[in-house]
Amino acid sequence: MRRFLRSAMIVFSWFVVPYSRYTNIKVIRRKLPPIRSHLLEIPAVDLAKLIRTRKIKSEEVVEAYIERCRQVNPLINAIVQDRFEEALEEAREIDNVIAMGINSVESMEELTPLLGIPVTVKESIAVKGMTNQAGRVFKTPQIAKSDAPVVEQIKRSGGIILLVSNTPELCLLWETYNNVTGQTKNPYDLKRTPGGSSGGEAALLASGASLLGLTSDIGGSSRLPAMFSGIWGHKPTPYAVSFKGHHPTSDFPKWGDFFTIAPMTRYAKDLPLLLKCMSDPTGPKLTLDRPISVNGIRFFFMDNDGPSGMMRPLSRDLHAAINRVATDFNAKRVNIRKMKWSLDISLSAMLTMKNIETIYHKTEEGEQPKTVCKETVKYFFGCSDSILPSVIFGHLQNFMKIIPNSRHKHLASIIEALKTEFKEMLGNDGVFLYPTFPNTAHQHYQIYHKLLEPMYMAIFNTLGLPVTNCMIGLDRRNLPMGIQVVANPGQDHLSLAVAREMERRYGGWVRPPSEDSHSSGGSSKQRG
Repeated sequence: MRRFLRSAMIVFSWFVVPYSRYTNIKVIRRKLPPIRSHLLEIPAVDLAKLIRTRKIKSEEVVEAYIERCRQVNPLINAIVQDRFEEALEEAREIDNVIAMGINSVESMEELTPLLGIPVTVKESIAVKGMTNQAGRVFKTPQIAKSDAPVVEQIKRSGGIILLVSNTPELCLLWETYNNVTGQTKNPYDLKRTPGGSSGGEAALLASGASLLGLTSDIGGSSRLPAMFSGIWGHKPTPYAVSFKGHHPTSDFPKWGDFFTIAPMTRYAKDLPLLLKCMSDPTGPKLTLDRPISVNGIRFFFMDNDGPSGMMRPLSRDLHAAINRVATDFNAKRVNIRKMKWSLDISLSAMLTMKNIETIYHKTEEGEQPKTVCKETVKYFFGCSDSILPSVIFGHLQNFMKIIPNSRHKHLASIIEALKTEFKEMLGNDGVFLYPTFPNTAHQHYQIYHKLLEPMYMAIFNTLGLPVTNCMIGLDRRNLPMGIQVVANPGQDHLSLAVAREMERRYGGWVRPPSEDSHSSGGSSKQRG
């Protein structure tokens, strides 16, 4: 099976690479408009303080982000639906309340730490009154009748929802395109993907058109776009953030072990603030305010997957960058041999979950349910409303049913053994450095011959570990590079502290190339 899958990816590349290059012929090599407003480059932690203390107005900030969205979206195609007018009205109301002096600065900081800050949301997460169909084609637009719990919490914290952003159909791909909104592009190179499934959020954040984003993650859906777009994405400890109010969903009892709604930010220092506002009051308590010295953290690392022979090795630039980071943090190289089973155990765990929402389950009222075979034929004759991953997902689920239960039990035992190994290795003061993906952002559609490589990320959904993607510089093509920082459950504060230190050391987010820039990327100190 392993040889078959690796061989299949090679055969896919014979078709995918030429197709990718052909489609990119139509893409005009343009750069984004330059960032003009200084308000767009202030971290949320600092911006919220300036608003609370009346140094600037929320309305000014929201106006600046709306203007930036209008500048860049014609190029990156990341916005599904906006609520700009409503956001401006909410900002004016906030400014009026602050001007009246009803609440003290200290009270606002404690109760509404995001007061006046614009927030963008992945369209698969319910925002009342906004489209909420996760890239699926419906005859009648699917509008959210209520906010997802996490959106309610952001609003209670003072955040202003600006828009909902693009996602692949039902979040089933590590690239962002669908048959409703189309394809989202990477701000660093429009011929390349921002990744998926949270690619709309990542593209907006990297473009300077968003500051804080709500995303989701079940197989790297927050971390890969963060890496490809040079920003910060965190998969929290399971159940620390409510997963309700999202499409797709499942009533499978252990759905929350794998799936979570997740924060994504342009600045690492904003991740703890956003995660704190998102955290489920009934979930595991995270000690995000706990002061952490990076000097007291133990570091471990690997720069391969076992090796299993299944996943591609790292590109030369990424290999050098990850080993540089390991050296800088005095990380101990380890060889966790069971990591070679990442693909097997992740597919077994995720594809055997029951009642996951797919195109074969939820349909519009009055329509007949779709069948796997019929929809496959329709797709290859160009008659399906769905994209390929949505169509073949049913085949993958059926394939998993023919694998003997004894095999699934064996793989489940490997999962438990790996959980124990990480628990003992990391304790409550250790982190594990690991690749996010073996290459930087590739051209559109090339993920189809790299479908095994996301297991670098999916393994940590399978193990239920919190993990942060960190920006560590630019490669020789001036594309962002990233690394995962993994901790034990409940120890999110460790990976977030390391993220802040990496931002300090390596510079963090770099402005994408713009029309008036004389160079094509960041400074030399940020290159790997």
